[in-house]
Amino acid sequence: MNFVISEAPIAEVGKLAAVPISFRVEEIFHVGPRDPATGAYALTTQPVATPFRKNYDGLRGEGPRDWARRFDLTHWGFLQARAGGTRVGGAVIAFNTPGVDLLEGRRDLALLWNIRVAPPARRLGIGTALFRAAEAWAVVHGCRELKVETQNINVPAGRFYARMGCTLRTIDRQAYKILPDEIQLLWYKTLPTAKA
Repeated sequence: MNFVISEAPIAEVGKLAAVPISFRVEEIFHVGPRDPATGAYALTTQPVATPFRKNYDGLRGEGPRDWARRFDLTHWGFLQARAGGTRVGGAVIAFNTPGVDLLEGRRDLALLWNIRVAPPARRLGIGTALFRAAEAWAVVHGCRELKVETQNINVPAGRFYARMGCTLRTIDRQAYKILPDEIQLLWYKTLPTAKA
């Protein structure tokens, strides 16, 4: 599939809702203790008793159409992947936004807020291209690190972030009050310095 990645106006981010983010959960990460020598968490997978579909857009206030009502998107970036004139994926990067705790109050940290690829277009390199474009966007905006949040129920995403060079640095077993069975996984990637 031929596709093009480009930046779109953040005002259009609600259109990303047309690209499904749902995924099938067949296994989850079991998060073990940190290795004292490396600091890395031990991740193993275990199958779920009954596979199910997860759709975070289905949670009230969590979809792309809701973000502008909840957050100041002034400094955010919206990257889109298009194939044959159709949006087949997108990535949203949060940056320099008070009230977004995951940004840790830092101006040198970008948060890959959302990345998604339409199901028929998955496993064709679009996610990798979007991730690389998000890295480049963050570097241009003076960021030294890219941070990504996912959950232990999204094993494919965790494996993807690891392949992209991210390191699992933090876990939070109580991050989601409305989703008590899910564990927050926070991945980080050091970015190259922007060239003058």
